[in-house]
Formats: sequence, structure tokens, C-alpha cells
Amino acid sequence: MVDAMLNYFVKRVLGVIPTLLIVAVLVFLFVHLLPGDPARLAAGPEADTATVELVRKDLGLDKPMHEQFVRFFANAARGEFGMSLRTKRPVSDEIGERFLPTLNLTLASMAWAVVFGMAIGIASAVWRNRWPDRLGMTLAVSGISFPAFALGMLLMEVFSVQLGWLPSIGADSWKHYILPSLTLGAAVAAVMARFTRASFVEVLQEDFVRTARAKGVRETVVVLKHCLRNAMIPVVTMMGLQFGFLLGGSIVVEKVFNWPGLGRLLVDAVEMRDYPVIQAEVLLFSLEFILINLVVDILYTVINPTIRYAK
Repeated sequence: MVDAMLNYFVKRVLGVIPTLLIVAVLVFLFVHLLPGDPARLAAGPEADTATVELVRKDLGLDKPMHEQFVRFFANAARGEFGMSLRTKRPVSDEIGERFLPTLNLTLASMAWAVVFGMAIGIASAVWRNRWPDRLGMTLAVSGISFPAFALGMLLMEVFSVQLGWLPSIGADSWKHYILPSLTLGAAVAAVMARFTRASFVEVLQEDFVRTARAKGVRETVVVLKHCLRNAMIPVVTMMGLQFGFLLGGSIVVEKVFNWPGLGRLLVDAVEMRDYPVIQAEVLLFSLEFILINLVVDILYTVINPTIRYAK
């Protein structure tokens, strides 16, 4: 079993390498197709042509495209993304300072979204076509339909401006996490609720569930013991995807709440045409999605042992 698991893990890791290479090529081309001259931006608006050319040579932008990509990929593999055109600091330092606040916000949002989303989904499936189901699905549709920035401003207006209960900006204490995490996790909780409901409705119609009920097993035991594991496989897939979307989707929420994270850094970089930061962040977000999918694939075998590692 250990050897099979190790072989499965190695195969999955090796499968990630071509994907990562393709992503690196796309990110490189995407950034180079953006309007504006990085050398001109780095040199400053008052720099003459000679200075701009010196900066272009220093940045390696005078070399052919394929040589620039090889240099970019080699540096990225070492965690080196150059200097920020805006702050003149290493991009790796800029990202390192902003990564933890974004990760903490994402984890907080994911935690409550999974708890409430799964609870609503299970309740809706158990009491299907009754008032708990209708109420839960109404909340889910509302959560999906309401834009994150509008929800954030509404929560800020009510709980920060009108009631004064919670801070609206900053990331200094646990209270600062409440409004941004609610805003960021609302849509995820709604998606989790709908997905969990659909998965549980399908499992509740299986023969083993009817057999357990016929034997007089309590409904709570049927749901939590017999149905939960079987219904969790598609839900875990959705959880992994939603976690990746949370990391990338925090951009708007971080801007609304002035959160010192990667999303706000990316917005500032786009506004200032800070190409090294844009390139590094897009590559980082793509890498996060790839790694999350790898973790989800491995979790499949933990949740449901009937899935063979060889597959």
C-alpha cells in the first residue's frame, strides 16, 4: 500500500511539470503583450532615450524573446522575479510580506464557508422539498448572485459605519478578519451548499441507505456515518477548486477592505504597470491551483479507499 501510494504521488508530481511549463509560457507571453514599455516605466518619465536603452539592457529586454523566457524560467525556479518597478524592492520580498495576510484571510473564509455551506446542503438534502430546503437554496442563490464588492460595502456600512461593531480596514486583530472573510466566503458557502445538497440527494437514494433505514438505524447515523463519506468525494473536488478561487478572488475584497495582501498588491501593480510583480503573482496563483488539484487527487484516496492508486 505504501509503495502504491508513493508511485501514485510520484506520477502526479511528474504530471504537474509539463502543466507548470505551459503556464510559465502563457504567463510570460501575457505579460509581454500588455501595453506599455517596462524600460520606460523603470527609467522614469523624464529619462532620455539613452537612459531608457541602458535600463532595457539591464533588464534583459534587449535580448530575443526565447532568451528572455529561459532567463525568466530559470530565475523563477530559484524564486527570483527581479525588482519591482514601483518600489525598487525585490519582488520576492513584496510577495513574501503579502502572502500570509492573504492566506489567513482565505483560510478563515474557507473554514466558515465549508461549515455553513455543508450544513445547509445536508439539511436541504435531508428535508428535501420542505421549508429547510427552500430556505437553504434561497440563501444559496442569493449568495451566488450578490457581487462580492457590493456585499463588502453593505457589511461595512452596517457593521462599521452605522453600528460601529467591527473595523472596516486593516489586518491587526481577529476582528479585522470578520467582514472580509464573510464577504469572500459568501459565494463559496453558497456553491458548497448547492453542491453538497446535490451529492447527498444522490447518495440518499442508494440501496445501502434504504437498507440501513429498513434496519431501524437512526437518521442521524445514516446521514453522518453512511452517507457523509460517499458524498464527500465530489464535494472535496469543489472545495479544492473553491480554495484556489478564494486565493485569486481575494483581489476585489482586498481592495474594498484595504487588506494588505496579494490581491491588493496585484491591483496596485496593474495600475502602475509593474510588470515583474504582475508576472510573479499570476504565476504564483497558477501554481497554487496546480498544487491544490494535486492535493485534492491525493485526498480522494484517503476519503474513499476503493479508489485505486494505480488509477
